Amino acid sequence: MKLPNLERAVIRTAKISDYLLSATHPAGRHKARFFGLFGFSRSAPETLIHSLIEHARSNEVSAVEPTAFGTRYTIDGALISPDGRNPRVRVIWFIDLGGDIPNFVTAYPLPEPKT
Repeated sequence: MKLPNLERAVIRTAKISDYLLSATHPAGRHKARFFGLFGFSRSAPETLIHSLIEHARSNEVSAVEPTAFGTRYTIDGALISPDGRNPRVRVIWFIDLGGDIPNFVTAYPLPEPKT
């Protein structure tokens, strides 16, 4: 299954630049370091936004969790990165109860699969 209504997905630029790519955000700074290793930068948040949309387009939903407020969707897979190494990440999306628009929540690295 793919993320429903991907064409209407919302990723706020501030969520990317002020959280995921912020070296000073208390919770996001570790993620910023990770994403920075693969060529993403706070000065070009649209690059990560585009990659997150492509991630949802290219990978299947791995978990669906209904909550009292809506539905949480988890997608695991490779994220196209500027440096071409394409790390595996988990991306969380949320659709509010009664709504149909997926909203980006967060993304974080997944461990590399054991060989």
